[in-house]
Amino acid sequence: MKLGIVGLGRMGGNIALRLMKHGHECVAFDSNAKAVDTLAGQGAAKASGLADMVKQLPSPRIVWVMLPAGNITEETVMELGRVMQRGDIIIDGGNTMYKDDIRRAKVLRERGIVYIDIGTSGGVWGLERGYCMMIGGEADAVKHIDPILSALAPGLGTIPRTPNRDGRNPTAEQGYLYCGPVGAGHFVKMIHNGIEYGMMQAYAEGFDILKNKNSTALQEDQRFDLNIGDIAEVWRRGSVVTSWLLDLTATALAKDEALSTFSGDVADSGEGRWTIDAAVEEAVAVPVLASSLFARFRSRQSHTFGEKILSAMRFGFGGHTERKE
Repeated sequence: MKLGIVGLGRMGGNIALRLMKHGHECVAFDSNAKAVDTLAGQGAAKASGLADMVKQLPSPRIVWVMLPAGNITEETVMELGRVMQRGDIIIDGGNTMYKDDIRRAKVLRERGIVYIDIGTSGGVWGLERGYCMMIGGEADAVKHIDPILSALAPGLGTIPRTPNRDGRNPTAEQGYLYCGPVGAGHFVKMIHNGIEYGMMQAYAEGFDILKNKNSTALQEDQRFDLNIGDIAEVWRRGSVVTSWLLDLTATALAKDEALSTFSGDVADSGEGRWTIDAAVEEAVAVPVLASSLFARFRSRQSHTFGEKILSAMRFGFGGHTERKE
C-alpha cells in the first residue's frame, strides 16, 4: 500500500522504515526538513506539506499521524480533514485521549472521511521488534488497512502460543487487535499505559529496598551489600516477575549500577492521569495505579534510587529523556 506518514520522531520514522521494509510505499512529512530528508534517503517520497502529501497518494488516501497528543495532533488531523476527500482514511497512532477521538471522528464523518485510532506500543524498539497495536474505528476501514497493520505487528515470534485460543481473533497473537468503535483503541492503550506505570513503580520500589539494605540505620548484622545488577539478571531467568521492563532495568544496571546519568525526575505523558480519570468515572478502585502516578509527581521534588530505576526504564523502552527545568 501507499500511505502518508506525518511526524518522523522516535516512532514515526521507524514506522515508515518498517513499512518500507515490508514493501509498502511511504510519503513523509515533518516540520523538521532534516528528518524528511533522512527518510527520503532511505526510500520514502518527500512531501512539502499536508496538501502536497495528499496529492501524492492514491484513492482512498491513507495518512498516519504520529505526533504528540494535544494541539499539534488536533491541528494536523483537522487540516487533513480539510484537504482529504470522501472515503479517505486518517489514522492517529499517537497517545490521544480517546474522548478526543470520538469528537474528531464525528466532525470528519460529516465530510465522509474515516478516522481510525491506533494505540501503538513498541517505543524505539518497534523497528526491530514490531509494534503492538490496539485499534478503534469502522471495522471495514480497519480491514482495508490490514496489510499495514500486519507489516507493523511483531507476529508470533518466539512467544509460546496460549492454549485454548481456538476460535478467537487470530490477529491478537500476531500483536494487533481491533478493539471496537472509534476511541476503543486509544482507550485500551491508555489502560495499558496505566498498568505500565504500576509495574514500573513496583520494580522501582523493590530495587530501592534492595539498594538501601546496607543503610547505617539498620543493625549491623542485618545489613547486606547487595549486587543490584546481578539480582536484576537472576530475576530475568525463570522468575515470575520477569518482563521486558525487567530486561531494560538489568541492561541499565549492567551499564552503570549507580545509574549516575539519571536524576530520577520522572515525567508522566498523560495516559496515567487519564486512566485514573476513567477509573473514577467507572467507580473502579485502582490504588496501585493511582499511587504510581502520584509517585511520579513526588519524584520531581526529591529523588530516590527507585526513581532513577523508573527513569532508566523509560529511557530504555521509549528513549524518554528526563525533564529539564
